Amino acid sequence: MPLRRSLALGLMLSLMGCTIDLGSLTRVDPLKETRVRGEAGPKLVLLEIEGVISNRQRQSPLSPTRPSLVARAREALDLAAKDKHVAGLLLRIQSPGGTVAASETLYHEILRWKAENEKPVVAYMQGLATSGGYYVAMAADRVIAHPTSVTGSIGVIMAGVNLSGLMQRFGISDQTLKSGEFKDAGSPLRPMQPQEREQLQSVIDGLHARFVEVVEQGRPGLEPAAVKRLADGRIFTAEQALKAGLVDEIGHLDYAIEVTEKLAQISESQVVMYHRPGEYVENIYSRPPATPLQLVDIDVLSLTSDRLPAGFYYLWPPALQ
Repeated sequence: MPLRRSLALGLMLSLMGCTIDLGSLTRVDPLKETRVRGEAGPKLVLLEIEGVISNRQRQSPLSPTRPSLVARAREALDLAAKDKHVAGLLLRIQSPGGTVAASETLYHEILRWKAENEKPVVAYMQGLATSGGYYVAMAADRVIAHPTSVTGSIGVIMAGVNLSGLMQRFGISDQTLKSGEFKDAGSPLRPMQPQEREQLQSVIDGLHARFVEVVEQGRPGLEPAAVKRLADGRIFTAEQALKAGLVDEIGHLDYAIEVTEKLAQISESQVVMYHRPGEYVENIYSRPPATPLQLVDIDVLSLTSDRLPAGFYYLWPPALQ
């Protein structure tokens, strides 16, 4: 938090008769482990993939800057790799997707962990695992969907608008200078030219081809032609996804734990989660809550469908509205 904002917050709280350690607002403590199910046996790590998948740090005016979803997941994976008692990894995914780069990075990190530790990974779709959320699930050995989950949306999107008509109404003109024909392709200040649309579409097609390749690798039972047919951006219910071959089974979280135990070849387990000190984690359905002063998650608000930062996304935008 910038010094000026910290001092302003301190003054405001002082006037209200409150005292607070401003250093606590900027300090991010390391993750710690809590057992949320089971009393004996090897450990299964329950790793949350929740919210928009991004490499951006999560910021809020009244709470510490938090590591990005990707950074937090890497921190948890490193902890799990160091623990010889960990027998497997269970991903609990609740995400509409995110940026192309962040989704690919998280997918790569889970694949790396699985290869280096030679332990099973199961993906559990809690309720929403679309686009980049489904992309990440393809790193798992088994994919299980909650009975009411929604998944799919295999595709790429680049959000954009054309404001030239509105600008003309108010007497505003575009005077952008550029070094090449395509330098401002996709600019909202003027209509997109056919050659620009073709060039940008070629980039989207290339990123889409990568998504299709990941699904083909993650769903070896599906023919490539079937994957391409399913990769048109549509979403699927759990039943539809199972019928299409996009998931392996339908069940609840306790069943996903049983499947992970079976793949790890253990008869019982202790399910553990990693969280920051002060975050309340009681059982397998717990999720790290916002801190008391965290009134708004700026990171999520900045990624709503009408304010998408420029870029390419493995994302299902309606989930953010």
